[in-house]
Amino acid sequence: MTIQYETTITLPPEPQFTELIALLAAVFTNQTPDAIRDDLLATANCPVLLVQVARSAERIIGCKLGYEREPGLFYSWLGCVDAQFRGQGIAAELMRQQHDWCRAQRYKVIQTKTYNQWRSMLLLNIRSGFDIIGTEPGRYGLKIVLEKPL
Repeated sequence: MTIQYETTITLPPEPQFTELIALLAAVFTNQTPDAIRDDLLATANCPVLLVQVARSAERIIGCKLGYEREPGLFYSWLGCVDAQFRGQGIAAELMRQQHDWCRAQRYKVIQTKTYNQWRSMLLLNIRSGFDIIGTEPGRYGLKIVLEKPL
């Protein structure tokens, strides 16, 4: 199986945009596709939006999205891998590419937030050099806030 990685600084055009929403909705089952679409479109107005996808056989099997929160601070916002493709290092590769891109753009810090229910992502973040810096109330419970200096 060949996996191809693509990086853009904008949301993908149709039909890939709908495919991206379907992947996110399949993983984040607490959100509707319409709510995900609205969140993506609202975030597209950020000064910098980084969209990375992993493809296999011309379909999106993983993604990582992030944006500039403020100069020097990049927020790693959403990421997921299709359940059939987990355990193959796809999320780690997307993260590595995101961090390389952020370094090249001279960001100083990457921040992310996650919920305890996404333990595999929490562990990947910690193994990748993120520190837990706090918690905050979230839409679906307590969010864990993590940061990594670049």
